[in-house]
Amino acid sequence: MPESILNGLFFYVLAVVILGGAIMTITRRNAVHSAIWLVVTLMGVAGLYLHLNAEFLAAVQILVYIGGIMVLFLFVIMLVNLDEAAKQRQFNRQWSLALICTLVVLVEFGFFLMRGAGSFAFAEPGQGALKPNTELMAVALFQDYLLPFEIASLLLLVAILGAVLMAKKEI
Repeated sequence: MPESILNGLFFYVLAVVILGGAIMTITRRNAVHSAIWLVVTLMGVAGLYLHLNAEFLAAVQILVYIGGIMVLFLFVIMLVNLDEAAKQRQFNRQWSLALICTLVVLVEFGFFLMRGAGSFAFAEPGQGALKPNTELMAVALFQDYLLPFEIASLLLLVAILGAVLMAKKEI
């Protein structure tokens, strides 16, 4: 298969994974299942970053969002009493407004599908050689922004030490 077909196939597979994960995230009744589907969605976004040769963004997506934020979400879900929330009414009276908005979006989507891809102007890609994104990020962090980077690392260290001191009575 030519490389352009594989690129398109990879993009569409990731798009289906992201959309499917997002739909499953908002339709699950169990909050833990919802959080797990959100992890699938975020992994798909990280895959898109890899597809765009943005390795650093993919690593940050995995480490920060999946590794940190999702663990925080799961802790909150397990600490909050969800039994009372499950007994409350799940849907409100705004379903008719949601239906109208959905129909408007579907009509717009159909309009753009009817026009076809040829009717939209896309920018031409640059002709220069691209440097790896991770290398550019490292040069920017450790040459141009060294002082703010060091200050941010010290602030993170102080925050971690503060969290440990607050969590433990005696060290």
